[in-house]
Amino acid sequence: MRRPRARSRAQDWQLGPMVLALSIAVLAACSTPKRSVYYQDDGPPDRVPADIASIPDATPRIEPINARNSRPYTALGRSYAPLAGDVPFRQRGLASWYGKQFHGNRTASGEIYDMFAMTAAHPTLPIPSYVRVTHLRNGRSVIVRVNDRGPFKHDRVIDLSYAAAAKLGIAGPGTGEVELERITSAQIASGEWRRGAIETARAAEPPATPVALAAASAPAAAVPISASSGSGSNWSVQLGAFSQQANAEAFAARASALLGLVDAAELPAAQRAPRIESDQGLYRVLVGTLPDRPTALDLALQLERILGRPASLVVR
Repeated sequence: MRRPRARSRAQDWQLGPMVLALSIAVLAACSTPKRSVYYQDDGPPDRVPADIASIPDATPRIEPINARNSRPYTALGRSYAPLAGDVPFRQRGLASWYGKQFHGNRTASGEIYDMFAMTAAHPTLPIPSYVRVTHLRNGRSVIVRVNDRGPFKHDRVIDLSYAAAAKLGIAGPGTGEVELERITSAQIASGEWRRGAIETARAAEPPATPVALAAASAPAAAVPISASSGSGSNWSVQLGAFSQQANAEAFAARASALLGLVDAAELPAAQRAPRIESDQGLYRVLVGTLPDRPTALDLALQLERILGRPASLVVR
């Protein structure tokens, strides 16, 4: 497969003449790996650790469920009801992964995303919970800890950390058909999950060390320019900007899910609904339409505190 040509930061972030970007924060998005376009907005680490195949799986333990992440929510126009109770769960479908653009970002659980940890995002499994993920083509299996929400594309069932994807053998292609099996608290307490892990390990091929892929182009981030107040009257907070519409949609869905967890008293409904606007080849994910810079700045700082990443201001 022909690798995509890396674009420079200047090429991917040339701002339109009517836009002022003031660097304050940028929430990184959950990308949508689509082979040749995937690495334009996210990608693998600059250097793949030589021992990545030896990173141990997550060790299941009984943990209290995060009540805030157990409430129903909406993303990309679809409603999701998180699973309740210590019940079995199996699912087959397409797994994807998210990488360096999100490394260090806050997850739905409030924890920081580490692309080298054995974690995952799932739309409805309890947070936290543990899942055995098996690659249906090569038989490899890993155990991950679910601590985030996503993916929100209809054909994806789980977003893996880069380390988990590498161990399964899907870091290169970007996606792979998998089966998910939840490890319940009852199985953890009885030790049953360990017996399943031993059986799976005997049947699976030893994981191969992944090959580093072509360097991704610079992730979408606001370019700091003049700090003037601007002449426009419509201010918005920019959470991210992408060269691919699908990636902007996936990011907006993740941001919407995270903001939906915030109490209404802390963040009004009008300021928790990201929208996508196309601007000279970029798809910008924006929040709010505000009358002046101070008001927009207050919202940007609030979103930074909630989401744990920088944002930017845009005026038109």
